[in-house]
Amino acid sequence: MKNSPTLQWRLATSGDCPVLAELNHQLIRDEGHRNNMEVAQLEQRLRDWLQSGEYSAVIYEIDGKVVAYALYRESAEEIYLRQIFVIRTLRRAGIGRQAFAILQNKIWPNSKRLTVEVLTQNVAGIAFWRAVGYEDYSLRLEIMPKT
Repeated sequence: MKNSPTLQWRLATSGDCPVLAELNHQLIRDEGHRNNMEVAQLEQRLRDWLQSGEYSAVIYEIDGKVVAYALYRESAEEIYLRQIFVIRTLRRAGIGRQAFAILQNKIWPNSKRLTVEVLTQNVAGIAFWRAVGYEDYSLRLEIMPKT
């Protein structure tokens, strides 16, 4: 984490949906999620979420280049962090921690419970969330349909 570049941040608009969709597509592949949506479908879903106010997104940049994003939903009692993503070439450089700290200290109220879900196979993701303060609460189990 030493010499981590300083992130600039801004709230995303629907104009950011093309880049958000590309990054979301990478996230889905990197974490091994079953979602098989194509980039255009992800873009439309993100646009719908942002325009309806169901979700909010934050864009993180270094020297004007998008390097990460976060997508979250706020309710009366909690803030559910749906996605946070750092581009592959900058991982393990403290950017994820900085991005999360910005959310906690500059964007989110400190009066709400913070929740996040992580796939059980995403060992690095689980370690990251525990390192920034999340604690285990539940484990969702499933039986897939027989084909």
